[in-house]
Amino acid sequence: MHHQTLIIGAGTAGLLAARVLHEAGARVTVFEKSRGLGGRLATKRVGDAVFDQGAQYFTVKDPRFATWVERWETAGVVARWPDGERMRYVGRPSMTAVAKVLAEGLDVKREHKVTAIGCCGDHWCVDVENHGCLRAERIILTAPVPQAVALLKAGDFALPEALATRLAALTYDPCLALLVTLGGRSRLPAEGVRREAGAIRWAADNQAKGVSPNVAAVTLHLAPDFSAEHYGRTDAEVLELVRAEAEDLIGAPVAGATLHRWKFSHARTTDPEPFIWWPEEQLGFAGDAFGGPRVEGAAVSGLALAECIKAELARGPA
Repeated sequence: MHHQTLIIGAGTAGLLAARVLHEAGARVTVFEKSRGLGGRLATKRVGDAVFDQGAQYFTVKDPRFATWVERWETAGVVARWPDGERMRYVGRPSMTAVAKVLAEGLDVKREHKVTAIGCCGDHWCVDVENHGCLRAERIILTAPVPQAVALLKAGDFALPEALATRLAALTYDPCLALLVTLGGRSRLPAEGVRREAGAIRWAADNQAKGVSPNVAAVTLHLAPDFSAEHYGRTDAEVLELVRAEAEDLIGAPVAGATLHRWKFSHARTTDPEPFIWWPEEQLGFAGDAFGGPRVEGAAVSGLALAECIKAELARGPA
C-alpha cells in the first residue's frame, strides 16, 4: 500500500498536523500503536471509576492554538477550568474528547505498531507489525524522539551527524501515574493540588472535575526522580511506598490502585525550534520536545510543521 503523507503517532502533535494537512487537501494517514487516541490526552476506566491519567489540563498562549481551542469550546469538547488568575482548559467529558474530535474524518489506523522506517529509493519503506511493509512519500514522526530515532535506526536509515546529535540531546523524565479509588470522600480542592516536595507532585479528584461522576477517583502523578527510581516496581509496591503521603493529602483511605507508567512523560530538554523538517528526504519531527513540554507545546509544534509542509505542497515541485 502506498501513502502520500504518513504520520507516526496520534497524539496532539500528530492529530493536529494531520488535521491541517487534511483540510488543505493532502492525503494523510496516521498510524497509532495503541488502541486509544491522544497520547497523553488519556482517559482510563477502572470498573466504574474514570481517570484522566495523563495531562490533567492545558493552557493557551499561542494565537494559532487559541483558534483551535475556540472551536473545541464551541463544540463542547473542552471547558474552562479556572485556577486563580490562570485560565486552564479540560476535556469534556474527559481529556480524550479533544483527540476524538480531531480524529473525526481522518484516516487513523489504530493498533498499527511501526517497527522500522527505511529509505527505499524515492520513497520510504515502513514496516508495520502484522501488516507488512508499506510505502510512503513523506514521514512525520511525532512519537517521543528516542522512539522515533530507534525506528529509523531499525530501518538502517542513517541521520546526518549534526541532526543525530541534535536529536540525542532531547531527553525526557518518566512519570508514574497512580490511579486510586477511595474508601471515603476526597478533601482535595476541585482545582487539584500541585506540590513541590514529596513523592507526589500532582493530585486531582476526577469526581470533582466531572470526569468520574459516580466514583471517587484520584489521579496522583509521582515526582520524576521517584518515578525513575521505582519505575519497574509493581502497582502494589508503588502504592505502599506512597500510601501514607497519599492518604494524608487526600483525606481518605485508598481502596484500590492501578499504575500507569509514562516513560516519556515530560520533555526535560527541548529543541530551540518548534519542529524539524528535512525537505530533501521528506522527513519531519514534531512534538513537545520541540514546541515545549506541555499540551500546547505539542500542539504548536504539530501545527507549525504542517503549515511548513502545506506551503511546500502549494509551491509544487521545484
